[in-house]
Amino acid sequence: MFKTYTFPSVFEGNNTDLRNVSPDLINGLKLYHNGDGYVVGNLALTEGVSPHRNINSAPDELDYNLLLKSGMLVANQKLGNPLTISTGFPFSTFQLYKETAANLINAQHVVEYDAATYGGGTRKNVQIEIDHVQIIPEVISCAIALRKGQHQANGNFFVISLGYGTLEGLLSTEGGIVQRTSLSTYGLRYAVNLLEKELAKTYYLELKTEHQIDAAFQKGVIFLNRKRIDITEMRNKVLRQYYEDVISPAMRKAFNDNDFTISHDMFLAGGGAMYPQLVDCFKTEFQDILELEVAHEPQSLASRGYCINSAQLNGGVKSSAVGLDIGNATTIVSIFDDHNGSTESSIPSAY
Repeated sequence: MFKTYTFPSVFEGNNTDLRNVSPDLINGLKLYHNGDGYVVGNLALTEGVSPHRNINSAPDELDYNLLLKSGMLVANQKLGNPLTISTGFPFSTFQLYKETAANLINAQHVVEYDAATYGGGTRKNVQIEIDHVQIIPEVISCAIALRKGQHQANGNFFVISLGYGTLEGLLSTEGGIVQRTSLSTYGLRYAVNLLEKELAKTYYLELKTEHQIDAAFQKGVIFLNRKRIDITEMRNKVLRQYYEDVISPAMRKAFNDNDFTISHDMFLAGGGAMYPQLVDCFKTEFQDILELEVAHEPQSLASRGYCINSAQLNGGVKSSAVGLDIGNATTIVSIFDDHNGSTESSIPSAY
């Protein structure tokens, strides 16, 4: 139903001549902003020295602009113009940023990029036209994807989005969300920082950035001083500590016994849902209360929900609908695999 395109949410200034260093655009993102060159995503990881990104950055900051332009460029290369874009923020920053982000996106954009990185010639300019835009809370997008996407979830259910910068959760009913149950707290970054502190007790980390530590966290392996170090046991330990210190207390505060009375299902989404050790912590706590399920392709669930929302915005036409999840660890662009016709079912407003 969907095609998704993913790249790490990192960038670094780079004005060197890079030719034929990547197989395609998404792995060879080099953009220009105010005359300066920046490598983005996988290219920043391979060609950069210190790839980085601020956590929960504002829409007017450089890193958000570069990731937004990169996502729109990828979408434009697949769909052309105009685009209908839905994106969002965690509850903690949604009200603060939604208007600024909508105004930023809802404009004509000229994106300058270097096609030489993947053998596409030289610098190019592409004009990107935006037809409609909507900013919605990230976890509501997950609920939309669960109800209207592959899962076709019915009734009432909890959804927990385990993001890198922020963990989000709420109770979703067929009549809408229960606002009282919305929670927003520290994301996986909390566990990654714990791991970094543990490693620093024994090893010199060679000035590695937080995002480089996160990449090692995902793989379960880090290379330090030409030594391969297995960090899976250490990772499992800090994930359990993260659950006990942050996640469980936040859910106890947000969800009460009445909520569990009306709902018997909980879906896990986001990058954190890809760690079995963290999922096991949820199972242990809720094994006698809820049916726990990891969403299909959990990391891209929010992006797919944004895409479904975009199709509703433009009257059900899929051919220009884009879901753009500008995450703290990963940026994900979703479009419909079949670009013809209308969405499978009407999508009610998230509000």
